[in-house]
Amino acid sequence: MSKLVPFSVKTSSDSISIVMPAYNEEACIERVVTSWLEILKIIPGTLIVVDDGSRDRTGAILDQLAATIPQLKVIHQPNAGHGAAVVRGYREAIQLNANYVFQTDSDDQFRPEDFWNLWNNRMHSLFLLGYRKERHDALHRLVITRFVRVLLLVLFGVWVKDSNIPFRLIRRDFLASAMEVLPAHAFAPNIFLSVIAAKNGCDLFSIPIGHVERKTGTVSIVRWKLVKICFRCVSELWAFRNHLVISIGRMNEHSAAERLKKVG
Repeated sequence: MSKLVPFSVKTSSDSISIVMPAYNEEACIERVVTSWLEILKIIPGTLIVVDDGSRDRTGAILDQLAATIPQLKVIHQPNAGHGAAVVRGYREAIQLNANYVFQTDSDDQFRPEDFWNLWNNRMHSLFLLGYRKERHDALHRLVITRFVRVLLLVLFGVWVKDSNIPFRLIRRDFLASAMEVLPAHAFAPNIFLSVIAAKNGCDLFSIPIGHVERKTGTVSIVRWKLVKICFRCVSELWAFRNHLVISIGRMNEHSAAERLKKVG
């Protein structure tokens, strides 16, 4: 299987779009947004927050912030789930045309200072993942992460420590191609993107980052609902395996065409 040729990176002109889904995070959303905006004081870009039909004041708080912060772009959509909100943010980021896209969550479980651990390694890969070495989540979530790790090894022959982590830095060019391969309506699109990147030969690095216990809000997917969702993800990944080789080939063709356009 052929691999994508890495794009050249000019550090003097780097820009970034930060994608952040949000759902019922009124207790922490202002603090989280403000802390991540510090990144944009150093790297030019935009923070895209997708309000996924929050039923509390999350949307109103975001609109108030956006009214005075030009680097903040707020998108409101009916509740469609975390995965759909992430995909919406990715598509918006691709349109904004910054050369890097970073995705994180709005639940205040990640520290903005860890962003630099990925950013400072951006020259080495088109797709970089963080890794929650000490993860502060419920036991059943930890078990599911380990299960998915083994599942990806069995189905796709790739070993990804934390395939669904919402802490990833991606070249926009690569993300645009990967989004064309991503199955429509995938429940956990970040897992699929991790697989696509690994099968394309990207070194995901799995850089250790901090992870803190959730102090505000509520987890929207719990226990038996989570088990049901796991069965759905297994079914989606199984179906995706049969189409992956063809999809990766199309992705490579698209990337080659884009490079020819730039040369021309």
